[in-house]
Amino acid sequence: MCSMSYRVIDADGHVTESSEQLLTYIRASGGGPRPSRLTYPNDNWDRSLGGTLGTRASDAETWLRAMDGGGVETAVLYPTGGLGIGWVREPEWAAVLSAGWNDFFFNEFRMKSPRLLGVALVAPHEPQEAAKELRRAVQDLGMVGAMLPATGYRLPLGHRDLDPIYDEAQRLGCMIGVHATVRGPHYFGADLFDSFVEVHTMSHAVAQMTQLTSMVLQGVPERFPDLKIAYLEAGCTWVPYWANRLDEEWEKRGAVEAPLCKRKPSDYIRGGNLYFSVEDGETLMGPTADFVGHNQLMYATDFPHWDNSYPESLHAIEQRSDLSEDLKRKILGENAERLYAVKVPA
Repeated sequence: MCSMSYRVIDADGHVTESSEQLLTYIRASGGGPRPSRLTYPNDNWDRSLGGTLGTRASDAETWLRAMDGGGVETAVLYPTGGLGIGWVREPEWAAVLSAGWNDFFFNEFRMKSPRLLGVALVAPHEPQEAAKELRRAVQDLGMVGAMLPATGYRLPLGHRDLDPIYDEAQRLGCMIGVHATVRGPHYFGADLFDSFVEVHTMSHAVAQMTQLTSMVLQGVPERFPDLKIAYLEAGCTWVPYWANRLDEEWEKRGAVEAPLCKRKPSDYIRGGNLYFSVEDGETLMGPTADFVGHNQLMYATDFPHWDNSYPESLHAIEQRSDLSEDLKRKILGENAERLYAVKVPA
């Protein structure tokens, strides 16, 4: 199961859960004001180009076969439909969906193999309730963190209303994963475009820039110094540019307009608690690691989504000549171990 000489953790894979799968768990718990409707809003983009791109991984067996086929030891999995939890406007229904996904993952994935780890879905609409669900997911279901949506939710993720979630995550010693989706192109400046390739190009990177700006300038890393936060599926090479831009703005206006950000934004970004997933084709991955820190970049398959290139992406990183062996080991596994507070079995 080892890939060449490296122990590999997938820091961001996905379950392609269906409405029918979730509704089974929602009904079993007696929850859900609308148990017959679609679980998440959809945008109707043809992501798969008529079924020619990507696949589905709705069960543990599919995931384990994929891991064995590429050499991944442990996978940390996020939802697919659940990426749009911020677009669910009814707070009670959002909470029901989140708890249903967490129960579904525990029973259908976590209980099938210790190699399959889950990040809890929590609905930020009612932060105190989200903190309770996070506590249940971590303590009772063995989840390794919580996902918050980079788009869709009406408040930026640095807003003080979300402090109960961050406080609980820090208390539990688990991470927060910020994950984007293509839904709602006006959230990331792509509503001018009429093709998916244009919208998707903008989506994840701009959404992550938005949330990193909010969280750093509103003092989340300052107020929760032990909280680990991951910004996922946007690559990493945008980070040095954005850190420099944040520094420049903060130096001129921070004391007045961002008083909770006590240090240069780049100090927080490089401080060890903010993590970023990488894309195998990023030519400036090495210099980015030198800037951000060698302990903060992680490999992620994005399997089985349409734009994943696993296992080729894994082998491409293994074979790069511009990354040291030590840095490869960290990117491919050790940094994800630290972020998710898990240990790959010897």
